[in-house]
Amino acid sequence: MRRVLAFNYVLKGPDGAVLDASEQGQPLPFLEGAGQILPKLEEEIKDLKEGDKKTVKLEAKDAYGEVRDNMFMEVPKEELAHLPQLEIGAHLRLELSGGAHIVRVSKITDTHVTLDGNHPLAGQPLEFAIEMVLIREATAEELQHGHPHGLHGDAGHHHGH
Repeated sequence: MRRVLAFNYVLKGPDGAVLDASEQGQPLPFLEGAGQILPKLEEEIKDLKEGDKKTVKLEAKDAYGEVRDNMFMEVPKEELAHLPQLEIGAHLRLELSGGAHIVRVSKITDTHVTLDGNHPLAGQPLEFAIEMVLIREATAEELQHGHPHGLHGDAGHHHGH
């Protein structure tokens, strides 16, 4: 039996700064085994019961991976000359053959710009404060679609009509 689990979370980086959090009263639902959240995080929280709280610390390799050298690209500066704010740390959206990618400007020389395509959280250990809010069986439709339809499995249809 596969389940839908919904949890509140606060995500902190290595320096303790909050990087992300679920919205108040809107826990994040996921379908077990569908790869919707980090696999290591799913493994750590799948045995929680409703109302349980747990802090999960993930090494970088279990979170968004180590920083990969092959994700850096050097681009001639003139190719990016049309961009208004070309500065280190700026995020650019590149349309590549595989779709759109967000990259970060990591270095600028007189002739070239180095773009970093790693996930912004790559190379960082992360800490998730998790509160399990809801656990239920997945509906047949959810299993077929491979993702949860809202917290209660009704795809936003209102009951009572």
